[in-house]
Amino acid sequence: MQKRLKLILTLAIPLACASVFVRFGVWQLSRLAERRAFNTILTARTIAQPIAFQSLTRDTSVGHYRRVTASGRFDYTHQIVYAGRSRDGSPGVYLITPLRMDGTDTVVLVNRGWVYSPDAATVVESRWQEADSASVAGYTETFVAADPRVNPAMPRRLRTLDQATIAQLVAAPIAPYIIIRNDTTVPSAMPAAGPPAVDSTPARLTLPPLDEGPHQSYAFQWFAFAAIAVVGGVMLTRHTLERRA
Repeated sequence: MQKRLKLILTLAIPLACASVFVRFGVWQLSRLAERRAFNTILTARTIAQPIAFQSLTRDTSVGHYRRVTASGRFDYTHQIVYAGRSRDGSPGVYLITPLRMDGTDTVVLVNRGWVYSPDAATVVESRWQEADSASVAGYTETFVAADPRVNPAMPRRLRTLDQATIAQLVAAPIAPYIIIRNDTTVPSAMPAAGPPAVDSTPARLTLPPLDEGPHQSYAFQWFAFAAIAVVGGVMLTRHTLERRA
C-alpha cells in the first residue's frame, strides 16, 4: 500500500505542478490579449483629430488617451512637483500645472514635462515657468487611486497623484483627466552634470510605447515548464515501475 501511494505521488506531484504552470501560461496569454486590445484603442485614439477638452466625455474609459486642446491661464502658484520621475537614466520630476480655463471653475492639470533634479524631488520651479496664457495640445491621462503621501512641510511635492488631494491643494474642482502636453519639441534629456544654464521648456512626454511586452515569451516559458514536469513525471514513474519489475 505504501509503495502504491509513493508511485501515485511520483506522478501526481509533477502533474499538479504542470497544471499550475499551464494556468500561469494562460494568464500571460490573457495579459497579451489585454495589451493588444490596449494598443488597438491607443492607436485609434491617437490618430483621431484633437478635440476641445471641454467637449471631452467624463467617462474616462472612453476619454483616456484622446488627443485634446485647451486654452487658459497657468496657475504656477499651485503647481505640483511630481517627484521620483526618471528620463533616460537621469533623475528628475514632472511639473504638473493647473490650467484655469475661461467659463468654468473646474481646473485641468497639465503635465508640462520632465526636468532634471539631482535628488528627483527638488527643482527651482521659476526656471521652468512658461507663459501665463497658454493654448496646449496633448493627450489625456487619468488619475489612479493611490496613497497621496503628502509631506506637510512640502505639500505640493507628491510621489502619487491623488485627485482629491490635489483638489484640496489647488482649492478648486479638478477635471478627471490630466493633459500630457506634447506640443513643443525640446531636448530629450538634460546634461548629466546638472540642469541647463538657462531657463528652458520642460522635456515633453511621449505616448506610451505600442509594444506587446514580454507576455508571449513568458507564456511559452510556463508551457515549457509544464511539458517538462509532465515528461519528467512520466519518466520517473516508468523508471520506478521498471525497478520494481
